[in-house]
Amino acid sequence: MGHLITVATCSLNQWALDWEGNVQRIIESIRIAKEAGAKLRVGPELEICGYGCLDHLLENDLYLHSFQMLERILRDESCHGIMLDIGMPIMHRNNRFNCRVICLDGKILLIRPKLWLANDGNYREMRYFIPWARPRHCEDYYLPRMIQKLQGATKVTIGDAVISTLDTCIGAETCEELFTPDSPHNHMSLNGVEVMTNSSGSHHTLRKLDTRIQLIMEATRKNGGVYLYANQQGCDGDRLYYDGSCMIICNGQLLTQGSQFSLTDVEVLTATIDLEEVRSYRFSPSRGLQAVTQEAQYKRIEANFSLSDEDDNLNAHLPPTPVITPRYHRPEEEIAMSTGCWLWDYLRRSGAAGYLVPLSGGIDSCATAMTVFSMCRLVIEALEAGNEQVLADVKRIAKYSDEVPKTAKELCSQVFSTVYMGMSQQSSAETRGRARELAEEIGSYHINCDIDEIYHAQKNLVASALNFEPRFKTEGGSVAENLALQNIQARSRMVSAYEFAQLIPTVRKRPGGGGLLVLGSANVGEALRGYYTKYDCSSADINPIGSIDKSDLKRFIAWAEESFNIPILRGFLDAVPTAELEPITKDYVQSDEVDMGMTYDELSKFGILRKVHKLGPFGMFQRLIHEWTDRDPRQVAEKVKRFYHFYAINRHKMTTLTPALHSNDYSPDDNRFDLRPFLYPPMWTSWSFKKIDEELERIERFAKK
Repeated sequence: MGHLITVATCSLNQWALDWEGNVQRIIESIRIAKEAGAKLRVGPELEICGYGCLDHLLENDLYLHSFQMLERILRDESCHGIMLDIGMPIMHRNNRFNCRVICLDGKILLIRPKLWLANDGNYREMRYFIPWARPRHCEDYYLPRMIQKLQGATKVTIGDAVISTLDTCIGAETCEELFTPDSPHNHMSLNGVEVMTNSSGSHHTLRKLDTRIQLIMEATRKNGGVYLYANQQGCDGDRLYYDGSCMIICNGQLLTQGSQFSLTDVEVLTATIDLEEVRSYRFSPSRGLQAVTQEAQYKRIEANFSLSDEDDNLNAHLPPTPVITPRYHRPEEEIAMSTGCWLWDYLRRSGAAGYLVPLSGGIDSCATAMTVFSMCRLVIEALEAGNEQVLADVKRIAKYSDEVPKTAKELCSQVFSTVYMGMSQQSSAETRGRARELAEEIGSYHINCDIDEIYHAQKNLVASALNFEPRFKTEGGSVAENLALQNIQARSRMVSAYEFAQLIPTVRKRPGGGGLLVLGSANVGEALRGYYTKYDCSSADINPIGSIDKSDLKRFIAWAEESFNIPILRGFLDAVPTAELEPITKDYVQSDEVDMGMTYDELSKFGILRKVHKLGPFGMFQRLIHEWTDRDPRQVAEKVKRFYHFYAINRHKMTTLTPALHSNDYSPDDNRFDLRPFLYPPMWTSWSFKKIDEELERIERFAKK
């Protein structure tokens, strides 16, 4: 009996509710896997409907259409001769389940529901599904009539079971189950499962891939066995970017690893493994004792099928796949590639003509512009690699010329517009110059204009109606006057940006018309602190940097300066961050960090402690007293109280945050990720602040002794 098996996993760029497109990509992945000699193919979580369907998962139509698409796959004889692990939602006894459907030669072998659901952060699976919270429990599932005709039976097994082939045993777990302490793969491996599949809808955050790879490597290092990890790739129509990285690992060693960021819609990886290596790896007597003393056994679904050939000589051209070293991108590269891929998916699927960024000459709008340029670079690389889907999308979007753009700069000139909106008193020649030079360097269609007339018209409207002339603080005005005058400028820029976005394609005579999508450029720290005007240029259609902190944005720009060979980016790094909303005098230039009363690095720290470590004001003060030992405790107390004061009074702004690519685990995105009140009682901070003051007094008394 043979023991060399070839298996396949994949990353698919699925799109929520793109029924026929999703099935086409699934079938394409099966074709590629078969051509590579694979006998088992595993795909991403909920790949038939797309992972990001959200509340559409509550609609009965979705379950009907999922089965209609599965029927297409089962009827397609090109999908026969290989075992398929396909992700789709299924309704059973009036409950909705997130399932794996294991199929072979046009028939369903097993429906395996997800045991443990992802229900924190960006995930709300308990809103849509019921967990199959009965390990090793199985029931009869009565098939829809369309599937009964293919199956030749009215029912199949649904539950936590495994597949027994003529040569091995296969088990399945889904995404979150890998991350749980008592993962199904532990029990399945003890029960004799040698090949484990995991189908995921796992999103990207900066520096996350290492955790995922280490979990899988440790799972198989401890248990032995083959582990096939599949994941979705692309935006799927939401704030998340699913970062692929499909992989195959055996006995704690990586055999193959897919791309983390790619414009390829279908990526398939295969590996050839010697099952005898798994069996010899599991020799330990203590492991064997645990295996035979398990209280409950898995139901085995018998499949008259082999993953290996009976004569291993047939596999002579496919020797066992050698071990490789895991590949990781630096955070700067992750920013460039994740934002670029996400923006391209959004652009090609939205039907828009391109993007527009209000380019201020500061580092945030510079970073946003560079994410678009990174997108253009990725597209050109995909064209040079012969990606037919990208070529078709470019021809549809880049309509100013019949010729396909050959450089990132050429593509950028077609799909990207930038506009500098200055004020004669507030805007400096340096920021205006930096904006113009950057636009020239990356090739964007650039407009340089002033909004003085709009500003003065709005200011005069207030003066006329209220018989009151507001002044900046540098002119002797109050805080309220100073803020109102800044907000007039900021909101005027938002209105103007949308006007330009709608009309630029018409002015440039773009065939087919269509408007531009406005990109936001507020970073995560500013959102957390509320340091922006509600409905100013922070308000946009989408925001590629809205979940990235200032420190990482600086690293990204420094990396792009060298990697993209754009020396002028150094000027953005060296400039003092400023909103340029107050008049510049010889003695005063507005500074963001001075205005906020805290640095961007401090904001990042506050954000991590608030969200990731789940600390309130008092808990944060206690933590920072031990971490910021070089600071006076009273200064730490003032910083913490200042942060939470402004966080509380500005929470309402976060309810209107522009949808941003999720890149950090302390994002304050109120609409998906960070669910908190937006009207806080003063007592919340006042009581916490009293406790901070009492603790501070105790610390100072102790220091005097």
